[in-house]
Parts: sequence; structure tokens; C-alpha cells
Amino acid sequence: MNSNDRDLGMNSNITRRDFLNGVALTLGASLIPGVAAAQQSSGPDPSAQEPLLAQGITQDDPRYYPPLLTGMRGSHPGSFEVAHQMRDDGKWDLSGAEDTGENYDLVVVGGGISGLAAAHFFIKNVGRDARVLVLDNHDDFGGHAKRNQFEYNGRTLALNGGTLEIESPDRYNQPARQLLDAVGIELDRYLEVNAKNRQLYSSFGLGNAYFFDKETWGADKLVKTASAGAPAGAEDRGRQGGMSEDFVGRTPLSDQAKKDMLRIYGKTQPDYMAGLTPGEKQEKLAKMSYSDYLLNVAKVDKQCLWFVQHTGEGNFCVGADAIPALFAAQGFGSPGFSGLNLPPLPGGLLEDLPGGQHGRQLPGRQSVHFPDGNATIARLLVRWLIPDAVPGNTMESVGMAKVNYPMLDRRDQTARIRLNSTVVNVHHEGTYGSAKGVAVSYVRSGKTYQVKGKACVMACWNMFIPYIVPDLPAKQKEALKYGVIGPIVYTSVAVRNWTSFQKLGLRSVSTPTMFHSGVALSEAVSLGDLHHPQTPEEPIILHMGKVPTAPGKPRKEQHEIGRMELYTTTFDTFERKIRDQLARTLGDGGFDPAQDIVAITVNRWPHGYAYTYNSLFEPLDWVYTQTDARPCVAARKPFGLISIANSDAAASPHTDAAMLEAHRAVQEVLERRAWPTLTQTSNG
Repeated sequence: MNSNDRDLGMNSNITRRDFLNGVALTLGASLIPGVAAAQQSSGPDPSAQEPLLAQGITQDDPRYYPPLLTGMRGSHPGSFEVAHQMRDDGKWDLSGAEDTGENYDLVVVGGGISGLAAAHFFIKNVGRDARVLVLDNHDDFGGHAKRNQFEYNGRTLALNGGTLEIESPDRYNQPARQLLDAVGIELDRYLEVNAKNRQLYSSFGLGNAYFFDKETWGADKLVKTASAGAPAGAEDRGRQGGMSEDFVGRTPLSDQAKKDMLRIYGKTQPDYMAGLTPGEKQEKLAKMSYSDYLLNVAKVDKQCLWFVQHTGEGNFCVGADAIPALFAAQGFGSPGFSGLNLPPLPGGLLEDLPGGQHGRQLPGRQSVHFPDGNATIARLLVRWLIPDAVPGNTMESVGMAKVNYPMLDRRDQTARIRLNSTVVNVHHEGTYGSAKGVAVSYVRSGKTYQVKGKACVMACWNMFIPYIVPDLPAKQKEALKYGVIGPIVYTSVAVRNWTSFQKLGLRSVSTPTMFHSGVALSEAVSLGDLHHPQTPEEPIILHMGKVPTAPGKPRKEQHEIGRMELYTTTFDTFERKIRDQLARTLGDGGFDPAQDIVAITVNRWPHGYAYTYNSLFEPLDWVYTQTDARPCVAARKPFGLISIANSDAAASPHTDAAMLEAHRAVQEVLERRAWPTLTQTSNG
């Protein structure tokens, strides 16, 4: 180990074992009795096993508690290898499958928000005498709505490891709102309780900054967008986005780039598309990337793109080179368009589509973020499904509730959730059209099992369904494979305190050309006894985000390249990059990565956000209308006793989309229960 690594703390006392596809266990393991010692022993390389199973701790073991695991999470070792083998081989050998003898009214493939919602809607309508099995390939439920939990000095800290928030709850569809009510979520009360927290960082005078890295600019330089304690909006007067003349003057931009920055962020700009009608402008902007618009129409210096290159990544997993300029202009309010006099978006545009239609409709009024993101929704759903598994009976009590994982998969209960189970085949028992049930095969701990069901809801990725259900019509398989899910990383770093942020006067730092594109203090919210730290001397979790892209490539190719990057980047690389980035951005505030970092959880999602339509690559009517010609509509058609529920089915990565598609899929199941002859109707 070289001296730089020692300075960064790569030799610090956080337990780690590194493998090509991730880390088996790190700090979280030391909190689970018996695991820390076991992981040091020699034996078979467990890199392709789920971390806890590799140590002999199964879902039935009281020590089983995945939220405490750190290191490489998200798509963790053991969660994807079976699926990749089946993809490569084209099918799974079912000859040795063991029939468990279990029969269910409904089998749900996928334990994310959509799968849990499907179980909820089914039981709500059929009653608690029904029997439902949820199968999931991960070691925890919730899909992307994962909880990262840390224990340090008697404090419990939690942050989202994926799905962030309830976005625009005022736009939530009726089934989604009813579900939130049913599981006990009271948003108004939650917002009222956290009113003071929302002012926490501003009360310390914390603002934002950009970090200009030496690899790009020749020297490291941190530039705050406003002085600590500056009045809200002080930098915005007369200019968009806080790009004041003072701020721009302190950046290492060239003189020409500084002039261009002030020009495009100004509220008064020339019409760069003079001579065209508003409709003609819209059509051209819809087929032109935001980067191309700035460089070739607004004619800014290329250095200006440094600030906006990640525009759209948080929604589409691609940046300014692969999103339409029209999205940036009308949906995001990005700089460079104030002189075009484009017509405003109508308030109700696309409001019947689930999920926020980013870039295509006006932003919602507000969003609601729980400490662990939408893992709170997943945990409340599991409490509704299996009350004994999640202690408490209020929204607040779930904040500190420790899920009893052994209770998730017990005999003789309405719902069962079976983790570490990768489904490899779903087929009708008998001839399609006259079958009375389905057989669902899954692999768990290297062995293939089979259960039976009267119906099945596929709440997994669209692109994998053709492999699992090989009997689907060819056209539906083609539609299911159309979208390529975008990769994304949510990194959680637990630190001893946040005094470095206080000293620098910051709550977040944008780092456009570093490994992660930014770092921020976790949102100041509390839920019950899960309290957000109130002083800089207390421990806190930092959020760092990364979207692996390949600018200049077509969107789908970017997703594929980014996915491979995530699967082949070791945790050792992630950790070194994280420590280096925090040392450089926060070092002037006294941050020492060797001393201040408590634990690191990297939530890599190679299959992250659902594919949404984009007018650079898809027909305009797929993007700007609700046409049934969209592939997601053909892909989600029921197939006999098999229905499809997931956010892919809505071409939207949002939670309410996942819920609505679950509701639709369960409606299809209920229709067939009421009219069994419907199973004989082809899906076309």
C-alpha cells in the first residue's frame, strides 16, 4: 500500500473483502454476531454468493438483517449471477427442479415496490384467506427502494440506497394514493413535524459550491455560489441559477467562457432561433440535444458545458448530450432559452400518465423524502402484508423498527416473501388458453425449486421477462426487450461529524468531472425516533451520486457501456475514489478521510431507472402523447394467467408508476378469477 492510500485511509479499520463483482461484507457485518469472524476464515470464494448466505446466515436466522450490510450493495454478489447464466445459455435446465408442494392464489415475481403493491392490491380485494408468495433475487425486499443503515456510537443513521422520494404527491394516481393511505402514510403530518428540519442547514449558513478538479482545470479549486449566510436568493437577482457575476468571476473559466456563462444565465437573452415560429422552434429543439443547442445555436464556449453536462442524468441516466434541448428548455428550466419566447407547457399535460414526465410537463408542487427514501414505503407495505414482521403500528414507528426477516416466509400466513430466489421460468400448466394454473421455478442457494399458482404477476424488469416466460408471442417479446434500463449509483458514506461542511459554509458540492458528480449532506428529515443530527458535531450520512455514461454514444449504447462499467468496477476502486474526492473537496474544512469516514455503502444499480422515451431517439408521439403505439403498452399485455407489473410497463421510473402498473396487473388477475373463460382469450 502506498503512502497516498494510507493518507486516504485505505488501511483504516473497516472490514472488507474485495472481489471482482463487489465486497462480501464490510463494517455492517461486524455488527452481526458471528459474521465478522467467519468472513476471515478460509474456504470457497463466496464472491458469487449473497453476503450473508456465504456465512451460513439464511433468511430464517435471527441474525439476518441486510440493511446493516455495507460495501457493495444494490445489485450485490449473489443477486444476478443466475440471471446472467440463463441469459447466456438462453434457458434454464428444469429437469432437476424440486416441487415444493406449495400452491398459491398468486405468485409475484419481484419484491420491489411494484411486486409488494401487487400483493397488497390482491389481498385487499380477495381477503386475507388468500395465499400469496413474493419471490425476489435480492437479499432484501424493496427492489431499488433499499435502506442503508449504520450504527455508530449509539446512533442509528439511515439513508436511501435507491428510490429517493414521493415525487409530486399531488399528482399521484388514485390507486397509489389509496395504497399510501392503507399502509399509514400521512404526508401532511410528516411535513409538519419536519418543518424545522427543513431550515436546519440554512440556519448554519450552509450553501452550495462547485469543485473544479485539477485533472480538468490544472488545479483544484472550490468556488461557493454564495457566501455562507447570504440571504436566500441574493445571487439570483437578475440572473438564473445563482450564476452571479461575482461567482463566475471566481471560476477558472476563460474570459470568453465567463462572458458566455453570464449571457446564457441572464434573464434577458437574444432569440437564437429568430425567424422561426414557436412550433418550428419546438420541433427543432425536440430533435436536437441540449449540448448541440448550446454549442451550435447559442454558440457558447465549450467550457460552459462543464456546468450543464449532467443535465437530465437524475431522470434519464444520460446527460446533456443525449436529452432533447426541448426537455431542457420547457421541463427543466435550464439556461440558454429565455429569449426564444417558447410557449409554456399546459398545466395538465400528460397528467393521466403515471410518474413525473420529466422534460415534458411542468414540475410538481413538492416532493416528500423519508430518511431512508422510499424504503419507508416498502417497509410499511411489508407491515401491511405481514404485520408480525415489522414492529409498530404507525408511520413514525417504522423509522426505527427492526424487520424480523425470519417471519417473512412462514407457513400458514396470507403473504410470504422469499428472498435470494431468482425466478428462471414461468409457464402455464397445460395448453395456453385452457390452463388452470402456472408453474414458477426459481433458484435458491444453487438449487432449483418449483411452486404452483393460480395466477402470476411479473413485477421484474421487462427485458428479462422473455427469458423467464419463453412461450410469450414474438411481438410481445420484442416490445419487452425494447427499453434498456439506465445504470445509476447511490453511494452512502457515514462520517463522524459534518464540521468540515460547517467550516466551509456548505451543504453540497457539485463535482462534474470527478468520479461521483456531487456530494451532499443527507436531507434533514426525521421519522419517529430516527432523528436527523442537529449539530455539526454529530455523525451523519453523506450522499454521493454517479451515473456512468459514455457521452457521444446513442442512449441505449450508453446504458450498456455504463452497466458493464458498474459490474467490473471493484469496491476497492470505488472506495479509493470516494476517499480521494472527499479529501480534496472538503480538505480545507479539515476533513480527514482516514479518520472521519465510518463506513461506505455503494449501491450500484446496473439495471437502475426504467427506460423513458426521448425524442432524439424515438418518434415524437411516443414522447409527447399517450399513444398506444409505445412499446410499453404492447409489452404489458396479459398472457393467459400471467400479468405484467413494473415501472417499465409505464416507461417511467417513478414509484407511483410502479404502483399503478401493479394495480392494473391485479385487476387483470381479478377479472380472470371472476370470469375464468377469459384465460382462453389470446393476448394477440
